[in-house]
Amino acid sequence: MTDIATYLKEVKQTNAEIAEFDPEVWDTFLPMVKSISKEGAIPAKYKEIMMIALAVADHCPFCIAMHTKMAIGAGATRQEIMEGALTAIPMGGGPAMAYMRYVIDACNEFEAP
Repeated sequence: MTDIATYLKEVKQTNAEIAEFDPEVWDTFLPMVKSISKEGAIPAKYKEIMMIALAVADHCPFCIAMHTKMAIGAGATRQEIMEGALTAIPMGGGPAMAYMRYVIDACNEFEAP
């Protein structure tokens, strides 16, 4: 079992350090992410689920932790998160399948309904 809370803490710390090191980069990146993630024709929870699938395909446990927590906060269920994340497997193969461990652990740790 992975320690998803540690990944979430580490990514937040990294973001803070990047913001301190180069505020211009951070101040450019953050509004873009917020704009992409907001409600639109596609509800925010589905956008978060898409980002989970992309994180699985890209092998990023930090992103999986963050976007799973955000998806749950946006109302996503465990079933929706798992089904969405599984879409990464045909594109990412065995390595993507292995990164599903982080999705499962994040759903458990953040108590996905």
